[in-house]
Amino acid sequence: MTTYLLAGGGTAGHVNPLLATADELRRREPDASIIVVGTAEGLEARLVPLRGYELVVIPRLPFPRRPGKAAVTFFPRLLGVISQLRSLIADRSVDVVVGFGGYAAAPAYLAARRAHVPIVIHEANARPGLANRLGARFTPYVGVVFAGTPLPHAELTGLPLRSEIATLDTSAMAQSARENFGLENSAPVLLVTGGSLGAQRLNHTIRDAFGSVLDAGWQILHIWGDKADLVDPGVDGYVVVRYSDRMDLAFAAADLVVARAGAATVSELAVLGLPSVLVPYPVGNGEQKVNAHDLVQAGAAVLVDDARFTPSFVADELRLLLADSSRIDAMARAAGQVGIADGDARLAELIQRAVARA
Repeated sequence: MTTYLLAGGGTAGHVNPLLATADELRRREPDASIIVVGTAEGLEARLVPLRGYELVVIPRLPFPRRPGKAAVTFFPRLLGVISQLRSLIADRSVDVVVGFGGYAAAPAYLAARRAHVPIVIHEANARPGLANRLGARFTPYVGVVFAGTPLPHAELTGLPLRSEIATLDTSAMAQSARENFGLENSAPVLLVTGGSLGAQRLNHTIRDAFGSVLDAGWQILHIWGDKADLVDPGVDGYVVVRYSDRMDLAFAAADLVVARAGAATVSELAVLGLPSVLVPYPVGNGEQKVNAHDLVQAGAAVLVDDARFTPSFVADELRLLLADSSRIDAMARAAGQVGIADGDARLAELIQRAVARA
């Protein structure tokens, strides 16, 4: 029996691929033992137990960026977490450590290296985070979502997707999906989403300019996110949802999507063949703009800088796109040529290869 230790979490972009990989490993090895390492603050604290996997919680240890008390205490605390995980690896006879980035990944990599256990890394973004840049020094088993990701030994696996997305037939589900959200079947739908927490720029721009979209003959399904501070205007054709745990239905209802360019969103749009307007989050190391590159180059997406996504952009440029059904159809066909639907299987094969060669 193989024992897998999966480390990562924080955001849905880390947790969902981790869970999809765990599901694929369990499908291949029903008797396998799967342990997930995460933090109490991340989404994994809720989602991992819900999916039926064991969760081991470790302290959240952000790397200190400047001198201070946090910097003084960081390394002793890190050593304590590494020791905790090394004991876990030994006590549970862990065969491989698989990291997805985030706060839990770096100490798991260091513990695995000390325990002489193989490491597999999955990097979702085109520009790797600090934890995976560290971990990639210790292993030849590195799966990436985007070609050209600057990590040694990078192998293109794509993103492990939730099964409800990977197997979704948007055409077959379109009518029932629209009915689920109270949308009409007689007019195309613009889906706007900024992720589970929402995106203030997207939210305020669409809220202020929804009339331009409705005047173009489109409906709007707007998922605001948990942290949105807006009020539903109560206008026909403009459906507001604060949070949706059925993004498969939201995608099935959509003819065009306005979204951030997180790795998960980009991968899902490509696999589903959905045309999009991508507005990369301008904070961080610029990874979202790079994430969008393949879809934009294929002609499947329009890239718009955050500062330029304003009501005037919606009234002028976006409205022109909404009126061009031929272009939207071509964008959809191009998106379908970019996606990798079997990212879970590809990553599971990489993991099992690492175990076999250990």
